[in-house]
Amino acid sequence: MTVTPARRAAFAVLRRTFEEGAYTDRALRADARRAGLEGRELAFATALAYGAVQRKATLDHLAAVFAERPVEALDPPVLAALRLGLVQLCFLDGVPDHAAVSQSVELAPTRARGLVNAVLRRAAREGRGLVASLPEDTAKQAALKHSHPEWVATLWWDAYGPDEARALMAADNEPAETAVRVNTLVAEPAAVAAELEARPAPDVPEGLVLERPFGIEASQAFRTGAITPQARASMLVARTLAPAPGERVLDLCSAPGAKATHLAALMEGRGEVVAVERNPARADELRQTCERLRAGIVRVVEGDARDDHGRGFDRILVDPPCSGLGTLRGRPDLRWRATPEAAAELAGLQREILAAGARALRPGGTVVYSTCTINPAENEDVVTSLWEHERDADRLLLPHRDGSDGFFIARMHRRP
Repeated sequence: MTVTPARRAAFAVLRRTFEEGAYTDRALRADARRAGLEGRELAFATALAYGAVQRKATLDHLAAVFAERPVEALDPPVLAALRLGLVQLCFLDGVPDHAAVSQSVELAPTRARGLVNAVLRRAAREGRGLVASLPEDTAKQAALKHSHPEWVATLWWDAYGPDEARALMAADNEPAETAVRVNTLVAEPAAVAAELEARPAPDVPEGLVLERPFGIEASQAFRTGAITPQARASMLVARTLAPAPGERVLDLCSAPGAKATHLAALMEGRGEVVAVERNPARADELRQTCERLRAGIVRVVEGDARDDHGRGFDRILVDPPCSGLGTLRGRPDLRWRATPEAAAELAGLQREILAAGARALRPGGTVVYSTCTINPAENEDVVTSLWEHERDADRLLLPHRDGSDGFFIARMHRRP
């Protein structure tokens, strides 16, 4: 039997992710490009690879139950074949059971095909029922059912309550929305929306939500700087800072540049945006983004965001490194990489960067602090520790509630 290119690519991505430590999204782009996947085949490969990585904990539980042995006893290529088959049988609609079983068996090593066949045939009969019966009355149970690390489930359980935590984890396993921002320095949103068959994004006049698969970076609109991929929640950050034409704006931790170039567009190309980035490679990427989007008022500075980058800025954006727990739909392997220790360490760095931003602000100026994580220790606690007063209402966007990435946005003012 010939395995379909989409399944073969997804199988390779699973192995690279869990055996080599590759990033799932990057591995998929590379393997899909080598296989020449487009359209429905690319969409299917994405659903397979992302689904199997995101639902690893649940799939491994199913594999252990049906194989009647711990998954640690299974060789990596065998486990990859099982995960690929199980995600089709138990979580994807429209995939014939016989195809899911037979093609996953074909991908497994010859010596293990009997085991894979037996496990998947049993899963075809019992898998969805077993998933439906998994309890979620505690954070630990919900972590297994919705395939999240237990520490993340407990964090959200304690911070937002059981119902919100369960809904949030369930949403993390759904496909991410695809949105683009129209660069108003060179294009009109209405014209681009008609060209791309996209609908306007709520709350962001220059935002569009794509209704069908679309190769953004291969498009003429991308090459000419008319659009750039950006989550709706991310677009709200620059909108919240609301810079005016002619102002001086400081953007700390600026790469890859979606927010810096958005600021330039909102300023109508007048004024100055000082964009600070520590990593030289990412600073180069930032420069390329600014050039493509014709954001000539952005001046890229290579340096540590905690250093002194001047005084008297009208507005400052502090967008520091974070644990990224709001982006788990689009970054499927991140949930298995993130750790509570790293999140705690990041909170200290975030305080230092916000303090640096506060020092650079003129009297009467505005600071916006934003992260793409869902963690009070990196969000509310950081802002409260440094800016208890002169602070507008914070905004927490959640994937299950707002449809976009999870983001925290807080706006503060310095007394005149």
